[in-house]
Amino acid sequence: MLITLDPTSDVPMYVQIRDQIIVAIARRRLRAGEALASVRQLSASFGISPATVVKAYDDLRADGYLRTAAKSGSVIAVDPETPADIDDPAIELRWRADLETVIARAYARGMPADRIRRIVAEVLADLERN
Repeated sequence: MLITLDPTSDVPMYVQIRDQIIVAIARRRLRAGEALASVRQLSASFGISPATVVKAYDDLRADGYLRTAAKSGSVIAVDPETPADIDDPAIELRWRADLETVIARAYARGMPADRIRRIVAEVLADLERN
């Protein structure tokens, strides 16, 4: 999987890594059981602190996207085609809070609601196309 980082972005590096892995899972570019680069490999390839990669992987693990085993390292733990926890109310609440924050960022800048709806629909349609 190709990860690109923008060191000039206001978005922390670990968030960029985490979010790109989640998008790759949603687009089926990463599949359940597929191994990710080790912390050492990923940090060396970008010249960033291993702690940055650890933070991204820890967030992904906490949200159930990754599992880590001593022998196999970090592997993708979810498959969008066979959702395991989609009906979990706690997960839905966390997704809703994340979505509210993203939408609120646009709305707080004055973006009209109809434009936000259009963009959300476009993003969803794009993910559905893979």
